[in-house]
Amino acid sequence: MLELNAAPLTPEAFAPYGDVIDTRTADYFHINAGRTRRYHDLAKVETLGEQAHALISIFVSQPVDVPLELDFLERHPQGSQAFMPLHQERFIIVVAPPGDSIDPGDVRAFVTDGRQGVNYRAGTWHAIQSVLEREGEFLVVDRGGAGNNCDEYPLALRVSLD
Repeated sequence: MLELNAAPLTPEAFAPYGDVIDTRTADYFHINAGRTRRYHDLAKVETLGEQAHALISIFVSQPVDVPLELDFLERHPQGSQAFMPLHQERFIIVVAPPGDSIDPGDVRAFVTDGRQGVNYRAGTWHAIQSVLEREGEFLVVDRGGAGNNCDEYPLALRVSLD
């Protein structure tokens, strides 16, 4: 079984897998007569393939136990997938680079601080939603359209928090 410790999520560490969505580290400009700060273009939404379109959904996830034990990672080869917590929920992220298989030496784990979201690039292997402490609500932006957009890869791993 692969053993991982989840490191704090940073834009630099997560860059090979996608984008960290965090207004605290992003530029903004004012709109709506100066009453609103727009944090613009925080993540690249990818929709590939036939009849592709972007979806906006809300996921409600039950908390996981730590150490977190997983049997597989999944990927979405035809589109990105973004998760933004709506109520400052912390969550564990497990990722591996895109490819037809996963090298256990390339698997990484992160933990958010509750104000960060992530956008997995198309094809990035990742764990299922793994919210900590309490039920979580997440704004999710991903791909809809024709064709299979979810693959699973068997991999036994355990994630602990530092």
